Amino acid sequence: MRTAYSVETVRAAERELMARLPEGALMQRAAAGLAAACADVLGRVYGSRVVLLVGSGDNGGDALYAGARLARRGAGVRAVLLTPGRAHAGGLAALRRAGGSVVSDAGGAVELVEQADLVVDGIVGIGGKGGLRENAVPLAEAARRGRGVVVAVDLPSGVDADTGEVRGAAVRADVTVTFGAYKPGLLIDPAREYAGVVRFVGIGLETVGARAPEVEALQHADVARLLPVPAAESDKYRRGVVGVAAGSARYPGAAVLAVGGALRGGAGAVRYVGPAGGAVLTRYPETLVSERGPARAGRVQAWVVGPGAGDDAATVGEVLAADVPVLIDADGLRLAEVGAVRGRGLRGVPTLMTPHAGEAAALLGVEREEVESGRLAAVRELAARYEAAVLLKGSTTVVAEAGGGGAVRVNPTGTPWLATAGSGDVLSGLGGSLLAAGLSAVDAGSVAAYLHGLAGRFAAEGAPAAAEDVAGRIVEAWRSVVGARG
Repeated sequence: MRTAYSVETVRAAERELMARLPEGALMQRAAAGLAAACADVLGRVYGSRVVLLVGSGDNGGDALYAGARLARRGAGVRAVLLTPGRAHAGGLAALRRAGGSVVSDAGGAVELVEQADLVVDGIVGIGGKGGLRENAVPLAEAARRGRGVVVAVDLPSGVDADTGEVRGAAVRADVTVTFGAYKPGLLIDPAREYAGVVRFVGIGLETVGARAPEVEALQHADVARLLPVPAAESDKYRRGVVGVAAGSARYPGAAVLAVGGALRGGAGAVRYVGPAGGAVLTRYPETLVSERGPARAGRVQAWVVGPGAGDDAATVGEVLAADVPVLIDADGLRLAEVGAVRGRGLRGVPTLMTPHAGEAAALLGVEREEVESGRLAAVRELAARYEAAVLLKGSTTVVAEAGGGGAVRVNPTGTPWLATAGSGDVLSGLGGSLLAAGLSAVDAGSVAAYLHGLAGRFAAEGAPAAAEDVAGRIVEAWRSVVGARG
């Protein structure tokens, strides 16, 4: 599992390590890793043109020492000092000894950045807040339109390390070399898209692992360990039965897609309740269809409610009254009463809500842009307000546990092609099936998002894919992670 830690946590681990090391040793470790990554990006170091964008903190010091190492290998290294009187003295001296130089002309610096083979962003460290300062903006813009590769030191300058927010101009990196621990902003949009390819450099911060992460991302092996596996004595009921209360006369397709996701999610059977039974049976004859409402449909281990439900508040309320895990999506989110959902959480009955940004904004009473720019804060607030686990869909899908505490799960799979009608219905069915199979709400949401993202990649392969195509590739996604088990 990939874990990311807050700035405060990383800084505490760094202080503990620096107390045991000779002065400057930690910066030299970081600089060595940064220089090696830059050399890999360049391919041929000798004769290359390297420009360092240097701020006043340790981030700038890392850039200067790395620049000195590149200069000793024959690169032409120029440092642009954004705060000349506060540049790291030791790093600056090392660069000059190695043959590097300092640029003092701001206008000439922009041209150098545009023509460089490599631009190293050492403007602001992980403690920076807000966007770039005014004097740094022209350099960041020059780096973006220039011909060279942009490498950020620890985190692109101008993005928030703790939240992933971007509140102004920021450097867009092709590669980010991060030290010691991942930071949440490297894994969560919008900051993630500014980071490019993230390369991790270990500098000995082993103690950070003993602290609680802010963010965690499942990998193949983690998902493989969570996937339900039937035992020899299993039958369809022991494997779990998921109920799907979805669809309407206007939106029968939502029911079909949710059932399609559920059938491929590990539960032993799917019960469908709603007005789209004929459409469901035509596509999936193995479905157990009932016309008697959720309370009289038969035994289930979990419910999915809401996709395409229209204004059927009675069905949503009936499902929320059940003492089994419930996944609420789409129209169900609008129709579910806060008190009913919170009451389930306070009774210890798991609930998983799966809004996209627009639905989350409506539930929180804010603008959609606020949710999209601050995904961590939004998912935690919803999870606290509803006392339910929340899966917030989007360019970065995040999952918070009920109450909003603990580490937020970030989904590393997916493709923009998943932004298509009905894709969320498939995801809700898949997540509900995993709930019925016995996974916790957070695990069911995280695993469903992971498999759904992989299925989207397989279905699209660089071209448009419909929601039914995604549903049809879930089994392939499942098989792709099973090999990591054990």
